[in-house]
Amino acid sequence: MMQAFMVVGAVMVLTGAAVYITGWVLAPYVYTIGAVLFALAQINSSLRVQNAAIRRLRRQQIFGALVLVLAGILMFFMHHNEWIVCLTIAAVLELYTSIRIPQEEEKELREDVSK
Repeated sequence: MMQAFMVVGAVMVLTGAAVYITGWVLAPYVYTIGAVLFALAQINSSLRVQNAAIRRLRRQQIFGALVLVLAGILMFFMHHNEWIVCLTIAAVLELYTSIRIPQEEEKELREDVSK
């Protein structure tokens, strides 16, 4: 179920951000609802391993998801492109953690097998 929230939220975030430049009135709503769905899925996803590096990366991932929601809030209150800065920060955090978490999980599994 959380995987579905994540996929639907990501599609809504992408759609809302892409059509915002057209001036569509509902674009901030689509973006923000998608960001909230994505953040809920990130927060409620479970961890398979519990080492310190993965916990740190998960905190960064959750922070990135919350920054996505902040970008949606900025879409409503700042009518210029300030929200794009938050979106960029969130995208970098999400990209970094999506690469590093599987690497750390694999590293921990290799260490467990070698013991």
